[in-house]
Amino acid sequence: MIPKKLQTYLNKTAVAAEAVVHRTVYTAYDLAQTTGIKLEQIAKTILVKVEPPYGEKKDKHIIAVLPASHQLDLKKLQGILKAKKLSIADERVMSKLFKIKAGAITPFSARHSSTPVFIDKTLLKAKKIMARSGSFTDSLFLKPKDFIKVSGGSLASFAKKVIGKK
Repeated sequence: MIPKKLQTYLNKTAVAAEAVVHRTVYTAYDLAQTTGIKLEQIAKTILVKVEPPYGEKKDKHIIAVLPASHQLDLKKLQGILKAKKLSIADERVMSKLFKIKAGAITPFSARHSSTPVFIDKTLLKAKKIMARSGSFTDSLFLKPKDFIKVSGGSLASFAKKVIGKK
């Protein structure tokens, strides 16, 4: 089931999002295998810990969104953010920050916090993007322009391709 907060937000923005119910999955790769959607169309969402100077005196977090067929290039993202150091955030931080189960992060989580979202431009090549909804059994299918609108993300280039086409 799509979380109520997200469903309310989707209704407010008048975005056409197709809800997709599927078996329980924990990774973007499993989501592709279960739904038959190409990895290039699946939005992989990663919580990244950012050490200053980007985040003043204390560490901050950002959400990086990229195609499941790609890998996060921390060095590229570090340059974009002008950060001292980046690392993948611990799942416990994710649970605490967004009040969700570890692994259920969604590109739309930032709508309920002050966490910036960065979307890799490669993801926008897909005609439709499938993203997790904050549940292990429900996802959303959206057009790229609607995906950007709902996530509130900034576009950048920070992914490198590592997995061939499905």
